[in-house]
Amino acid sequence: MTPVVEELSKELATQVYILKIDVDQYEELAEQYRVQSVPTFILFDKGEAVWRKSGIVNKSVLLEEAEKLIK
Repeated sequence: MTPVVEELSKELATQVYILKIDVDQYEELAEQYRVQSVPTFILFDKGEAVWRKSGIVNKSVLLEEAEKLIK
């Protein structure tokens, strides 16, 4: 998934922040957002988690969901 995340980061660079968190290093954060499997994608709007998906996610799905928040 890393190549997909990197592509999206470049494509959406001026519109969104894309962060990759090491759940082993930031266990408290993983617990706070109830991350039980890796990868887990969470989209936030104004600090609130509004969409989440665990497992492999198609780039087009991630892009579509991010674009909904941008508009």
